[in-house]
Amino acid sequence: MFINGMKICKPDTNTYPFNLPIVESIIHLEDGLEFNSSITFFAGENGSGKSTLLEAIAIQFGINPEGGSKNFNFSTFDSHSNLADSVTLVRKGQIPDFSFFLRAENYYNIASEIENLLVSDYYGSRGLHEMSHGEGMLSIITNRFIANGLYILDEPESGLSVSRQLTLLKKIMDLSREGCQFIIATHSPVLLAAPNATIYNISHDILQEIEYEETEAYLDMSLFINNPEQMIHFLTE
Repeated sequence: MFINGMKICKPDTNTYPFNLPIVESIIHLEDGLEFNSSITFFAGENGSGKSTLLEAIAIQFGINPEGGSKNFNFSTFDSHSNLADSVTLVRKGQIPDFSFFLRAENYYNIASEIENLLVSDYYGSRGLHEMSHGEGMLSIITNRFIANGLYILDEPESGLSVSRQLTLLKKIMDLSREGCQFIIATHSPVLLAAPNATIYNISHDILQEIEYEETEAYLDMSLFINNPEQMIHFLTE
């Protein structure tokens, strides 16, 4: 494990980002939040602060806030919060061979920076801008992620079909067995099914560790798949 946990020291303010539910929850954890598995998921509704939290973790680890590896230093729009200034990462000396922060919302900018750095060959046989969003995201992970790495992924399922999400799940599982650590924010019931993963869920402003079958993504998808007619009737009545 390259990141064993994190703590957030609350400054004298109740404004963004310290008023985000996930941030407030971690602030109130006396011993901070622990990362005990090679795969840690953050699940929950939009607006709870998952992406902001992952961004702060990446910055504290020395990775560009807009994404990429530690060698990326581009900036297209300075929109990241000051949360990283209050975050302390708990580390026990292990250093990854490679680290990467991949966020779906900044994919276009990452693809552009890869082309600007003339390193496209490391990310697939075609230029990332020649691929769809989903193809490009998967190509980065498939071609660039190596063993003994730290990977922070924000909604990596974006743009991926269900079959491609299964491909991504297999890649994550394979790499987790090769000494990698993943910290992932996702809404995907496919990815959340990763065996032996830790799932932290934020619901009703409370952060807690839950089982896969307790996630809203799993429950909502199960309701729909098992009886789509009833769900559609409920939504349209």
